Order: sequence, then C-alpha cells, then structure tokens
Amino acid sequence: MLNTGKLAGKTLFITGASRGIGKAVALKAARDGANVVIAAKTDKPHPTLPGTIYTAAEEIEAAGGKCLPCIVDVRFEEAVQSAVDEAVKKFGGIDILVNNASAISLTDTLSTDMKKYDLMNSINARGTFLVSKLCIPYLKTAKNPHILNMSPPLNMSPKWFSGHVAYTMAKYGMSMCALGMAEEFKADGIAVNALWPRTAIITAAMEMLIGSEVSKQCRKTDIMADAAYVIFTKDSRNFTGNFCIDDEVLKDVGVTDFEKYSVVPGHPLLPDFFVEGETPEGILEQAQQTGATSTSETQSETVAADTETSKTFAKVQGLLNEELVKSVGGVFLFDLKGDETGTWYVDLKNGAGSLGKGEPPSGKADCTMILKSADFNKMFAGKLKPANAFMMGKLKIKGDMGKAMKLEKLLKSLSN
Repeated sequence: MLNTGKLAGKTLFITGASRGIGKAVALKAARDGANVVIAAKTDKPHPTLPGTIYTAAEEIEAAGGKCLPCIVDVRFEEAVQSAVDEAVKKFGGIDILVNNASAISLTDTLSTDMKKYDLMNSINARGTFLVSKLCIPYLKTAKNPHILNMSPPLNMSPKWFSGHVAYTMAKYGMSMCALGMAEEFKADGIAVNALWPRTAIITAAMEMLIGSEVSKQCRKTDIMADAAYVIFTKDSRNFTGNFCIDDEVLKDVGVTDFEKYSVVPGHPLLPDFFVEGETPEGILEQAQQTGATSTSETQSETVAADTETSKTFAKVQGLLNEELVKSVGGVFLFDLKGDETGTWYVDLKNGAGSLGKGEPPSGKADCTMILKSADFNKMFAGKLKPANAFMMGKLKIKGDMGKAMKLEKLLKSLSN
C-alpha cells in the first residue's frame, strides 16, 4: 500500500517501537516524513531479541522521518511524562498516540505467578491508560488526533479466557481503554480505536514464544502498519470507538492482494486469538488444511483410538536417545481426554530418555500438555502442528512454554 504524504510533519508517540509491529508502524509513518517518538525500554541490545531504540531511530531517519528515541518503561509515570515533555519540546506537540507496548504470558491460573500477572497488567492495561492520560492534553490541541491501541475486540467467549485468564484480562484492559476513552473524548475530536490482526504476525517475540517454524503460517508486520496508516488518515471526528481487524481495514480501502503480506505466499495462515468469526468456520478450515478433523471425522476414527495411542508411544520409545535428550531437555506429561482418558509421560531430560503411563518417576513435569487423544495422535503423526493446535484451543499447555516448543524436534523425527 502506497504512502500518501498525509502524515508529513505529524508527530507520532509510539510505545514499544524498538522492534516488531511498533517499529513497522513507525517506519510507515516515516516514509511520509512524520516525526516519531520511540518510547521503549530497550536501549542496549537484548540477548535474544534484535533492535534497540537507537537502531530503530536510525531506520526511521533513513526512511525519511525525524525521530526522538526515549528510554521509557510505561509502568513508571515519571518516565512517560519525561518522554512526553521531550516530544512536545522537540516537535511542538503530539498528533497520534500508538499504545503498542505489551507483555504476554500464556499461562493458566495456577501456573501464573503474581510477578507475571503484575507485569502484564502494569504494562498492558495500566500502561495504556497512563500514556493516554499524559498525551491527551496535547492531542486535544492537535488537528485530526488519534489514539490507536494494539489490542483485540472484546470477545467474551470463555475459550479466550480459560487457558490464560491473566493475559486476556490485561489485554482486554487495553481494549476497554479504547472503548471508554472513545466516548469520553468524542467531543474533543480525538479518535480512539483498537487494531488487531486476523492472523498471527511474525515478529522476533513471536518466534521466541512459539518457535521459528510457525513463521510460514504468519503474515508480516507490514499489514498492521498499512492498516494503522489507513486509520491515522481518517477523520478523527467520524471514525472512533472501533475494534478494527487489519485486513478488514485494508479491504475497505480497496486492497485485494493479501498474499504480499504472507511470509510464505499461498501457505495456510494461523488465526490469531480473540478474533470473532474464526470460530467455527475459520478455525475449522484451518484445522482441515493442517490435517485436524471435524467432529464427524473424529467419530469415524474412535474405534482405533486406543490402539493408535499405544502405537504412537511405541514409535516415540524407538526414537529416544541421549542426543534427543540433550537437545530437548524436558519432562512432558500428556493428559489425554476423549476416547482414551489417561496420563502418559515422556522424559527427555534424563539419561537416554524414557516414557510410560502415569506420572513421571521424577514426580514433576516441566510441561503438561492437555488434549484429546485423537488430536494427540494426529500431532505426533505430523498431521496437526502443535502451534496450530495451541492457537485453535485444541491443546492447552501448562508450565514451560519453551520446552513445549522444543518438543517439535521429536515430532519432526516421527513424521519423517
């Protein structure tokens, strides 16, 4: 999608813009000649994630914009106020605020320690409220002011809460800011909207969370940047209080080619969390594309479910070795539901590996995976990818998410 120049001279204050979606939005605006304030924590290279506020600033300036990098942790009011003051001093005001900074931990209630709970709520919900509160006095005097929260539609289906209540609460806090502030500041002409992707978006953080193999099922950050650009160029008095989905925003302005946004054009895409309409039609289609079954197909296979599960573990037994244990380094407990209820463990942490029914001999699993036995067999047969199963709600994971992703090494061995 081509730039129009409509953001030339505008000042954008973007939280968490040192990498990922935030940086993509910054670069899109910079190509119009916009001023960009990067308000993020990373001033020194991260051990696993690329980019700092300074490297991002260099890219923004190279793209044609002006940039002010500010070290900001959105949990702290003084840091945010200082960055806002610097922005106003350097650029004369703030026209657009993008609340992009976010923390994620996809853990269930019992696996979420309060430190993670506090972090997510302090950054996502409280941080969005705080940064908005401090920017609004300047937005009130701007021409065509916008606030855009990178947060999902408020979908109250229990399935979006059950596996990660704390994260959903924190993320929905951002969306509630959009809902309430849109109405509160409508008379001031400040547009407040939320934007969320229909599919998974590939970022360094996404790869760290669920593995690099998922990248081919994702879209690039460009689609979110283009959608945000469309929103920023709308009349703030006539477009507010919306929960936008990236491709819907672009379809409304005539974009028809979405393959250009895919990491691997033509490859089936992984639906993102919280998107209404992905269930049942969208997720069912995705499940069929990845080898998962519909209800009727599952029922036709129930006769062999017990035998298939036994065969699956027999195959796993034959693959256990010290090299695999060294590369994975985890103990897994499989809590199977449906046709064959029971628990099995696979120890890929000790010796040459072991498996069996019941609890692991060590007494503690690094990761517990809860799913139907039919889906378990499909997953180990290479017909259902763990990332897809997880995103579709077919697989619940308790404990170490990183260990769960390393299990894909074993799955690849089985499917070869």
